[in-house]
Amino acid sequence: MTAPQYKRILLKLSGEVLMGEQEYGIDPAYVVRLAEEVKAAMETGLEVCLVIGGGNIFRGVAGAARGLDRTTGDYMGMLATVMNALAMQNALEKLGVPTRVQSAIPMASVCEPYIRRRAERHLEKGRIVIFAAGTGNPFFTTDTGAALRAAEMNCDALLKGTSVDGVYDRDPKLFPNAVRFDTITYGKVLSDNLKVMDAAAVSLCRENDIPIVVFSIRERGNVAKVLAGEGVQTIVQEES
Repeated sequence: MTAPQYKRILLKLSGEVLMGEQEYGIDPAYVVRLAEEVKAAMETGLEVCLVIGGGNIFRGVAGAARGLDRTTGDYMGMLATVMNALAMQNALEKLGVPTRVQSAIPMASVCEPYIRRRAERHLEKGRIVIFAAGTGNPFFTTDTGAALRAAEMNCDALLKGTSVDGVYDRDPKLFPNAVRFDTITYGKVLSDNLKVMDAAAVSLCRENDIPIVVFSIRERGNVAKVLAGEGVQTIVQEES
């Protein structure tokens, strides 16, 4: 594999990719496949942080969430991200990769609280750090939590693995003739309201000059290709 151009990255995965072919929940086999890709990335010498959304679990309890206020629903979603983080930690450690989960909501029985300096030390020691529970506050998405942690950890890039292979001018699932961008500016994403990440996350990355690399996580080996500068992807950054 070609040496990566980054020293430290944050990989943001949507919770939905952990479902595999299921309607909701966690597919253990698919989690292992993702863990193998994360391990391969780390073995190139990268320091790797992870953030995983909670949509795969929250989708299953969405019916129960109807009628709840936004704050309660958001906290339920945060707890779902902790469950996903623990599943990924288990898969990584079975592959021999030392991993730590840090939660923005303290839950000492299952993981560490988020402490930036401790997370830095874990990365320096060659451990993968999974940040769970978003920012710890309602009304913020896991995308914003990922951008915040990427800024705090001085990451060189935020890689967003999704179900599509980049950023399009409109939804490629609804419009077969949608056009994919190879590169695009933060401003264009915000002004055209392109659904890459929420506006707060994009703005935070722009303010801290963190490029956002959007690619499909569903294609096996794609993390390695993206890190090698190959494969299909869209890079969101300022104009050079």
